[in-house]
Amino acid sequence: MALCTGTDLEGHVREERFVTRSVTKGILYYYTPQKTATKELQKTTLLDPSPDPRPLLVFFSWLGAQPGPIAKYRDLYLQQGMDFLLVQSSVMHFLWPRWGLEYGLEILRVLEEPPFIGRTVLVHASSIGGYTFTQILCHIAQEPERHAALRQRVTGHIYDSLVVGTLEHMAIGLGKTLLPCLAGLVKNIALLYFWLFKSHTADIYKRSIQVFHNTPITAPALFFYCENDVLCDHLAIDKIIELWSRRGMVVKSRKWKESIHAAHMRVHPEDYLSTLARFKSML
Repeated sequence: MALCTGTDLEGHVREERFVTRSVTKGILYYYTPQKTATKELQKTTLLDPSPDPRPLLVFFSWLGAQPGPIAKYRDLYLQQGMDFLLVQSSVMHFLWPRWGLEYGLEILRVLEEPPFIGRTVLVHASSIGGYTFTQILCHIAQEPERHAALRQRVTGHIYDSLVVGTLEHMAIGLGKTLLPCLAGLVKNIALLYFWLFKSHTADIYKRSIQVFHNTPITAPALFFYCENDVLCDHLAIDKIIELWSRRGMVVKSRKWKESIHAAHMRVHPEDYLSTLARFKSML
Protein backbone atom coordinates (compact mmCIF):
# COMPACT_ATOMS: atom_id res chain seq x y z
CA MET A 1 0.00 0.00 0.00
CA ALA A 2 1.40 3.41 -0.99
CA LEU A 3 0.99 6.77 0.73
CA CYS A 4 -0.21 9.72 -1.34
CA THR A 5 0.20 13.22 0.11
CA GLY A 6 -0.50 16.55 -1.50
CA THR A 7 -2.83 19.52 -1.90
CA ASP A 8 -6.35 19.01 -3.20
CA LEU A 9 -8.38 21.32 -5.44
CA GLU A 10 -9.42 23.46 -2.47
CA GLY A 11 -5.86 23.82 -1.20
CA HIS A 12 -6.18 21.40 1.73
CA VAL A 13 -3.28 19.08 2.51
CA ARG A 14 -4.45 15.48 2.72
CA GLU A 15 -2.98 12.02 3.01
CA GLU A 16 -4.40 8.98 1.27
CA ARG A 17 -3.22 5.40 1.39
CA PHE A 18 -4.00 3.56 -1.80
CA VAL A 19 -3.63 0.11 -3.28
CA THR A 20 -2.62 -0.62 -6.87
CA ARG A 21 -4.09 -3.53 -8.81
CA SER A 22 -3.63 -4.67 -12.39
CA VAL A 23 -7.04 -5.28 -13.97
CA THR A 24 -5.94 -6.31 -17.47
CA LYS A 25 -2.99 -5.45 -19.69
CA GLY A 26 -2.83 -1.67 -19.91
CA ILE A 27 -5.42 -1.04 -17.18
CA LEU A 28 -4.38 -0.27 -13.60
CA TYR A 29 -6.68 0.38 -10.66
CA TYR A 30 -5.68 2.66 -7.77
CA TYR A 31 -8.10 2.68 -4.87
CA THR A 32 -8.33 3.75 -1.25
CA PRO A 33 -9.90 1.00 0.88
CA GLN A 34 -12.19 2.12 3.65
CA LYS A 35 -10.92 1.50 7.15
CA THR A 36 -14.29 0.07 8.16
CA ALA A 37 -14.17 -2.74 5.63
CA THR A 38 -14.42 -6.14 7.30
CA LYS A 39 -12.21 -9.11 6.47
CA GLU A 40 -15.27 -11.05 5.35
CA LEU A 41 -16.25 -8.32 2.91
CA GLN A 42 -12.73 -8.02 1.57
CA LYS A 43 -12.76 -11.74 0.77
CA THR A 44 -15.95 -11.43 -1.27
CA THR A 45 -14.93 -8.37 -3.30
CA LEU A 46 -12.85 -8.81 -6.45
CA LEU A 47 -10.68 -5.69 -6.24
CA ASP A 48 -12.18 -2.93 -4.12
CA PRO A 49 -12.82 -3.83 -0.47
CA SER A 50 -14.87 -0.68 0.09
CA PRO A 51 -18.46 -1.38 1.29
CA ASP A 52 -19.53 2.04 -0.02
CA PRO A 53 -17.83 2.39 -3.42
CA ARG A 54 -16.21 5.72 -4.11
CA PRO A 55 -16.80 7.57 -7.39
CA LEU A 56 -14.50 6.33 -10.15
CA LEU A 57 -12.22 8.51 -12.27
CA VAL A 58 -11.32 6.79 -15.54
CA PHE A 59 -8.14 8.35 -16.92
CA PHE A 60 -7.30 7.71 -20.58
CA SER A 61 -3.63 8.67 -20.76
CA TRP A 62 -1.63 10.12 -23.64
CA LEU A 63 0.59 7.85 -25.71
CA GLY A 64 3.84 6.94 -23.97
CA ALA A 65 2.83 8.54 -20.68
CA GLN A 66 5.38 8.01 -17.91
CA PRO A 67 4.47 7.07 -14.30
CA GLY A 68 5.65 10.40 -12.84
CA PRO A 69 3.33 12.72 -14.79
CA ILE A 70 0.41 10.29 -14.49
CA ALA A 71 0.90 10.20 -10.72
CA LYS A 72 0.07 13.92 -10.51
CA TYR A 73 -3.39 13.29 -11.95
CA ARG A 74 -3.83 10.11 -9.91
CA ASP A 75 -2.96 11.82 -6.63
CA LEU A 76 -5.16 14.79 -7.48
CA TYR A 77 -8.26 12.64 -7.87
CA LEU A 78 -7.47 10.26 -5.01
CA GLN A 79 -7.25 13.30 -2.73
CA GLN A 80 -10.69 14.33 -3.97
CA GLY A 81 -12.24 11.09 -2.71
CA MET A 82 -12.28 9.24 -6.03
CA ASP A 83 -10.70 5.96 -7.05
CA PHE A 84 -8.55 6.04 -10.18
CA LEU A 85 -8.68 3.67 -13.15
CA LEU A 86 -5.76 4.22 -15.53
CA VAL A 87 -6.33 3.16 -19.15
CA GLN A 88 -3.18 3.18 -21.28
CA SER A 89 -3.23 2.99 -25.07
CA SER A 90 -0.88 1.36 -27.54
CA VAL A 91 0.12 2.94 -30.83
CA MET A 92 -1.26 -0.16 -32.54
CA HIS A 93 -4.73 0.61 -31.16
CA PHE A 94 -4.53 3.74 -33.27
CA LEU A 95 -2.68 2.44 -36.34
CA TRP A 96 -5.07 -0.52 -36.72
CA PRO A 97 -8.45 0.82 -35.53
CA ARG A 98 -10.11 -2.59 -35.36
CA TRP A 99 -7.74 -3.44 -32.52
CA GLY A 100 -8.67 -0.13 -30.94
CA LEU A 101 -12.33 -1.08 -31.16
CA GLU A 102 -11.59 -4.45 -29.56
CA TYR A 103 -9.72 -2.69 -26.76
CA GLY A 104 -12.64 -0.29 -26.32
CA LEU A 105 -14.98 -3.25 -25.88
CA GLU A 106 -12.61 -4.76 -23.32
CA ILE A 107 -12.62 -1.52 -21.30
CA LEU A 108 -16.40 -1.35 -21.58
CA ARG A 109 -16.74 -4.85 -20.15
CA VAL A 110 -14.42 -3.93 -17.26
CA LEU A 111 -16.61 -0.93 -16.39
CA GLU A 112 -19.75 -3.08 -16.50
CA GLU A 113 -18.47 -5.76 -14.14
CA PRO A 114 -17.52 -5.84 -10.42
CA PRO A 115 -16.06 -3.91 -8.73
CA PHE A 116 -16.91 -1.02 -11.07
CA ILE A 117 -20.51 -1.78 -11.99
CA GLY A 118 -22.98 0.66 -10.45
CA ARG A 119 -20.37 3.30 -9.59
CA THR A 120 -20.57 6.88 -10.81
CA VAL A 121 -17.89 7.63 -13.41
CA LEU A 122 -15.98 10.76 -14.37
CA VAL A 123 -13.91 10.49 -17.57
CA HIS A 124 -10.63 12.36 -18.09
CA ALA A 125 -9.05 11.77 -21.50
CA SER A 126 -5.70 13.27 -22.47
CA SER A 127 -4.42 13.56 -26.05
CA ILE A 128 -4.84 10.24 -27.91
CA GLY A 129 -6.66 8.91 -24.85
CA GLY A 130 -9.67 10.70 -26.30
CA TYR A 131 -9.43 8.37 -29.30
CA THR A 132 -9.52 5.31 -27.01
CA PHE A 133 -12.55 6.67 -25.18
CA THR A 134 -14.23 7.27 -28.54
CA GLN A 135 -13.91 3.55 -29.31
CA ILE A 136 -16.03 2.93 -26.21
CA LEU A 137 -18.55 5.50 -27.47
CA CYS A 138 -18.75 3.58 -30.77
CA HIS A 139 -19.89 0.43 -28.95
CA ILE A 140 -22.37 2.39 -26.81
CA ALA A 141 -23.79 4.05 -29.94
CA GLN A 142 -24.22 0.64 -31.61
CA GLU A 143 -26.06 -0.89 -28.64
CA PRO A 144 -27.51 2.01 -26.63
CA GLU A 145 -30.02 -0.08 -24.68
CA ARG A 146 -27.44 -2.64 -23.62
CA HIS A 147 -25.12 0.07 -22.28
CA ALA A 148 -27.78 2.46 -20.99
CA ALA A 149 -26.75 1.97 -17.36
CA LEU A 150 -23.16 3.02 -18.03
CA ARG A 151 -24.31 6.08 -19.99
CA GLN A 152 -26.33 7.20 -16.99
CA ARG A 153 -23.44 6.59 -14.59
CA VAL A 154 -21.08 9.00 -16.39
CA THR A 155 -21.39 12.32 -14.56
CA GLY A 156 -18.97 14.24 -16.79
CA HIS A 157 -16.19 13.98 -19.35
CA ILE A 158 -12.97 16.02 -19.55
CA TYR A 159 -10.80 16.34 -22.66
CA ASP A 160 -7.24 17.61 -22.35
CA SER A 161 -5.33 18.31 -25.61
CA LEU A 162 -7.70 16.16 -27.66
CA VAL A 163 -5.97 15.03 -30.87
CA VAL A 164 -8.50 16.24 -33.38
CA GLY A 165 -8.46 17.66 -36.89
CA THR A 166 -7.31 16.22 -40.20
CA LEU A 167 -5.43 12.99 -40.88
CA GLU A 168 -2.36 15.18 -41.13
CA HIS A 169 -2.87 16.24 -37.50
CA MET A 170 -2.93 12.57 -36.53
CA ALA A 171 0.20 11.83 -38.57
CA ILE A 172 2.02 14.78 -37.02
CA GLY A 173 1.01 13.52 -33.59
CA LEU A 174 2.48 10.11 -34.29
CA GLY A 175 5.76 11.60 -35.45
CA LYS A 176 6.17 13.89 -32.46
CA THR A 177 5.27 11.07 -30.07
CA LEU A 178 7.21 8.14 -31.55
CA LEU A 179 10.33 9.74 -33.08
CA PRO A 180 10.50 13.50 -32.46
CA CYS A 181 13.85 13.77 -34.28
CA LEU A 182 12.27 12.21 -37.40
CA ALA A 183 8.79 13.66 -37.01
CA GLY A 184 8.54 14.78 -40.64
CA LEU A 185 9.52 11.39 -42.01
CA VAL A 186 7.11 9.56 -39.69
CA LYS A 187 4.32 11.94 -40.72
CA ASN A 188 4.84 11.19 -44.42
CA ILE A 189 5.02 7.43 -43.81
CA ALA A 190 1.84 7.59 -41.70
CA LEU A 191 -0.04 9.51 -44.42
CA LEU A 192 1.05 6.94 -47.00
CA TYR A 193 -0.09 4.15 -44.66
CA PHE A 194 -3.49 5.80 -44.15
CA TRP A 195 -3.88 6.06 -47.94
CA LEU A 196 -2.84 2.45 -48.64
CA PHE A 197 -5.17 1.02 -45.97
CA LYS A 198 -7.93 3.61 -46.26
CA SER A 199 -10.82 1.21 -45.62
CA HIS A 200 -9.11 -0.12 -42.49
CA THR A 201 -7.88 3.24 -41.14
CA ALA A 202 -9.14 6.54 -42.54
CA ASP A 203 -12.71 5.33 -43.10
CA ILE A 204 -12.93 4.00 -39.54
CA TYR A 205 -11.43 7.23 -38.15
CA LYS A 206 -14.11 9.16 -40.03
CA ARG A 207 -16.90 7.05 -38.50
CA SER A 208 -15.37 7.44 -35.04
CA ILE A 209 -15.29 11.21 -35.43
CA GLN A 210 -18.98 11.17 -36.38
CA VAL A 211 -19.78 9.16 -33.25
CA PHE A 212 -17.81 11.60 -31.11
CA HIS A 213 -19.63 14.58 -32.62
CA ASN A 214 -22.93 12.86 -31.82
CA THR A 215 -21.73 11.38 -28.54
CA PRO A 216 -24.26 9.14 -26.79
CA ILE A 217 -22.98 10.46 -23.44
CA THR A 218 -24.48 13.90 -22.89
CA ALA A 219 -23.21 14.64 -19.37
CA PRO A 220 -21.40 17.98 -18.82
CA ALA A 221 -18.08 18.25 -20.66
CA LEU A 222 -14.88 20.26 -20.17
CA PHE A 223 -12.18 20.97 -22.77
CA PHE A 224 -8.60 22.10 -22.08
CA TYR A 225 -6.71 23.24 -25.19
CA CYS A 226 -4.50 25.94 -26.67
CA GLU A 227 -3.96 27.76 -29.95
CA ASN A 228 -0.33 26.76 -30.56
CA ASP A 229 -0.82 22.97 -30.34
CA VAL A 230 -0.03 21.37 -33.72
CA LEU A 231 -1.62 18.09 -32.59
CA CYS A 232 -4.90 19.68 -31.52
CA ASP A 233 -6.72 21.92 -33.99
CA HIS A 234 -8.26 24.55 -31.70
CA LEU A 235 -10.74 25.56 -34.43
CA ALA A 236 -12.00 21.97 -34.56
CA ILE A 237 -12.44 22.02 -30.77
CA ASP A 238 -14.35 25.30 -31.06
CA LYS A 239 -16.73 23.62 -33.53
CA ILE A 240 -17.26 20.61 -31.26
CA ILE A 241 -18.06 22.90 -28.33
CA GLU A 242 -20.55 24.81 -30.49
CA LEU A 243 -22.12 21.58 -31.78
CA TRP A 244 -22.53 20.05 -28.33
CA SER A 245 -23.91 23.30 -26.93
CA ARG A 246 -26.55 23.38 -29.68
CA ARG A 247 -27.50 19.83 -28.67
CA GLY A 248 -28.28 21.16 -25.19
CA MET A 249 -25.18 19.78 -23.49
CA VAL A 250 -23.41 21.76 -20.77
CA VAL A 251 -19.92 22.43 -22.15
CA LYS A 252 -17.14 24.34 -20.39
CA SER A 253 -13.68 25.12 -21.73
CA ARG A 254 -10.34 26.75 -21.01
CA LYS A 255 -8.24 27.80 -23.99
CA TRP A 256 -4.81 29.38 -23.78
CA LYS A 257 -2.91 31.31 -26.44
CA GLU A 258 0.22 29.31 -25.65
CA SER A 259 0.77 26.09 -23.74
CA ILE A 260 2.17 22.58 -24.21
CA HIS A 261 0.31 19.56 -25.54
CA ALA A 262 -0.92 17.30 -22.71
CA ALA A 263 0.94 19.46 -20.17
CA HIS A 264 -1.50 22.28 -19.45
CA MET A 265 -1.65 21.38 -15.76
CA ARG A 266 2.13 21.76 -15.51
CA VAL A 267 2.29 24.99 -17.53
CA HIS A 268 -0.81 26.68 -16.06
CA PRO A 269 -1.32 24.92 -12.70
CA GLU A 270 -3.49 27.48 -10.89
CA ASP A 271 -5.71 28.16 -13.88
CA TYR A 272 -6.02 24.47 -14.71
CA LEU A 273 -6.89 23.37 -11.18
CA SER A 274 -9.36 26.19 -10.53
CA THR A 275 -11.15 25.45 -13.81
CA LEU A 276 -11.27 21.75 -12.94
CA ALA A 277 -12.58 22.51 -9.44
CA ARG A 278 -15.39 24.69 -10.80
CA PHE A 279 -16.36 22.00 -13.27
CA LYS A 280 -16.41 19.27 -10.65
CA SER A 281 -18.51 21.41 -8.30
CA MET A 282 -21.32 21.57 -10.85
CA LEU A 283 -21.57 17.80 -11.42
